[in-house]
Amino acid sequence: MKYCIILLLLISNLFLYSIQAQTSTKVESMDSMLYHLYNVISGEKGQERNWDLMRSLFVTDAKLIPVRLNSEGIMESRSMSVEDYIQNAGPYLIENGFFEKEIHRVVDNYGSITQVFSTYESYHSEKDDKPFARGINSIQLLFDSNRWWIVNIYWQNETSDSPIPSRYLPD
Repeated sequence: MKYCIILLLLISNLFLYSIQAQTSTKVESMDSMLYHLYNVISGEKGQERNWDLMRSLFVTDAKLIPVRLNSEGIMESRSMSVEDYIQNAGPYLIENGFFEKEIHRVVDNYGSITQVFSTYESYHSEKDDKPFARGINSIQLLFDSNRWWIVNIYWQNETSDSPIPSRYLPD
């Protein structure tokens, strides 16, 4: 019995180390972090997403905040936790297929704080020629001396009344 417990603890530690090692390579640079952020939500119709990876990218109290036009024509924001996002957006992403691709990035940083304006295009399939939406993700990142963390993502889709400014588009 004693050997079974020791073996179980050893296997558990190896599993946790494996997960930590896989995550650490995904968050060791800002480029890698942003690549995995876009990649984790993207997939063809019916394809499950790696929600554990999604959770591992964010600080504990991170917020995802979409800005949308409400029924009265007023822009409003909705604040979600990572779990709220997974529960609310997850089924849509899987049922409809969804790919979000970064097309341009503007980065500002100070110390451990980084602000990224990441312009995106959204597709239902990787095979689609034209995006069904474009917009900007305002991504706040923290580098804690060991790895990158997403603190918040605040985004808005482009509209005819609010086109993406040229400084946030590729040359």
